[in-house]
Amino acid sequence: MKNKDEYIFECEGIYKAFGGTQALADVQLHVKKGEVLALLGENGAGKSTLMKAVIGLHQPDAGTMTFEGKPYKVKGPVDAMKAGISMIHQELNPEPHLTIAESIFLKRESTAGGIFLNKKAQNKKAQEILDQFDFPYPATTVMGKLSLAQMQMVEIIKAVSCNAKMIIMDEPTSSLDSEETEHLFSVIRDLKKQGVAIIYISHRMDEIFEICDSVAVFRDGTYVGARSMDGVTRDELISMMVGRQVKNVFPKVDCEIGDVVFKVEGLSGQGFDDISFEVHAGEILGLTGLVGSGRSETMRAIFGLDKLDKGKMWLNGEEIKVKNPKDAIKKGICMVNEDRKNYGLCLFRSIRENISLPNLPAKQKGLFINQRREKKECKEVADLLTVKAGSIEHNAFSLSGGNQQKVVIAKWVMANPKVLILDEPTRGVDVGAKSEIHTLMCQFAAQGMAIIMISSELPEVMGMSDRLLIYHEGKLNGEVSRAEITSGAATQEVILAKEFGGK
Repeated sequence: MKNKDEYIFECEGIYKAFGGTQALADVQLHVKKGEVLALLGENGAGKSTLMKAVIGLHQPDAGTMTFEGKPYKVKGPVDAMKAGISMIHQELNPEPHLTIAESIFLKRESTAGGIFLNKKAQNKKAQEILDQFDFPYPATTVMGKLSLAQMQMVEIIKAVSCNAKMIIMDEPTSSLDSEETEHLFSVIRDLKKQGVAIIYISHRMDEIFEICDSVAVFRDGTYVGARSMDGVTRDELISMMVGRQVKNVFPKVDCEIGDVVFKVEGLSGQGFDDISFEVHAGEILGLTGLVGSGRSETMRAIFGLDKLDKGKMWLNGEEIKVKNPKDAIKKGICMVNEDRKNYGLCLFRSIRENISLPNLPAKQKGLFINQRREKKECKEVADLLTVKAGSIEHNAFSLSGGNQQKVVIAKWVMANPKVLILDEPTRGVDVGAKSEIHTLMCQFAAQGMAIIMISSELPEVMGMSDRLLIYHEGKLNGEVSRAEITSGAATQEVILAKEFGGK
């Protein structure tokens, strides 16, 4: 028998359907005071749907919720926040023109006499909170100037500043480096001591085992079960999540490495300096380093998103200059951006339109698009990447995170690139979809494609790379071969030390 007094939040018999799709069926969840409960499940398992119901973004069709022993029902996130429940969303929606202070206190602004905004007091209070987190920017900084990782930290700070009694964290470390992640874990441990409950949603198993006390597993909109972290194994959790055994999350297949396809020398720009490397046909070249170390910045400049101050690039032995992404695509260089929501997808367009968008010139005859050919080829590439959807005419917004990522990859695969840059290709993706994406990467490499992969997850970048380049503060600080990784000569500790500037 469970002691109800120890639970701060409970839900029983929750059902939720969208049209003919049953998203949640007889779901339950029990969260203790002062515990970190991991919520696991593949994308589309119902985790986010339940959490949106908890904060009032969805209203359950049936079932009950209680918070602090009382019936709980809210109309939206503001009500939930007032009740003592806050949520940090995986997909950030920052207002770029607001300051950090305005973002932290949005919808709970400091007022003078209850009428006028007291900006000075609000900025001062926000700065005090930021100082507690050693945040490097003043409270008056505009959100649009921050990186994705820094915006993520502001959201975390905002949730903590609400004095919430329960905080839902949806993939909170997806944009954080190892140092920022450890800082977050320190904050979580302090919150636990204060009796705050944390619901922690993550696909990063190492984090689950490090920071969580217990775990609840969802599959296909149903509740599978809950376990204490003591004694449970990684394989058991994966089996509970997917209903089958996933033997190898990093299914690296050794491919024949061909000639040099792409080469750069002395690349310099905003956030990186004097970068030189080459990547071969059939090779997966991994890039690792702390967030802000220059990995993504280098790739953005190569793809023409950002300005390249100096340096040279060669494609198949011919020197090239890239002025913008359109130019890069024409030359055969494509890039999957780390922020699929803002830079990878038109969420309210169909799967077909998203896949077609950068490939329309090839489907065009005069002023018209060959729609029959477009639909046929889009369906073929969606099937190749096993995009799970009823139809390619469904909106991208309706897809799970893993399937959205497959659509982003699909549009570039259709372009038949010579060089494919993948920036955090499995960010926010469940273990099953992650394994599928890794398998696809090996298939592309086997066809002779040169792949450059950026990942903040060391096990991933070590497991999938033929060679690994290590960034530190905008410069390359080492190279590791696959042989060194498989032999154990290059461990996570060795690579992490180089990320922090060691030799």
